[in-house]
Amino acid sequence: MIVAGLGFSSQATALSLRAAYDLASAGHDVTAVATVADKDGHPALTEFVKSIDLPLHLLPADDLAGQRTLTCSPRSRATYGTGSVAEAAALAAAGSGARLLAPRHISTDRLATCAVAIGVPS
Repeated sequence: MIVAGLGFSSQATALSLRAAYDLASAGHDVTAVATVADKDGHPALTEFVKSIDLPLHLLPADDLAGQRTLTCSPRSRATYGTGSVAEAAALAAAGSGARLLAPRHISTDRLATCAVAIGVPS
């Protein structure tokens, strides 16, 4: 499984998410997207996921806490207990033993991030 994890602010738009996703997913056959469950219902997320037609995994914040990420945002660390929501969501959704393919990518408007992780086949 190859998962694109998303992190974004409340001001993010579907275009913000698309920009970060396009940067992170280039060259990868992404099979699902993931983010923290408290983002459920955000209009930008709803619109974006509909446009890419991939399954969305909404993860409890506890699943993100403690994930080892390549980057560190003080805000993500304080709110979710991990350095990057995008990186942690990708790792958590991709399963045990997953690894990031690269650090998170940031949309040009700086309102969204995306990282891609690949799971270990079972």
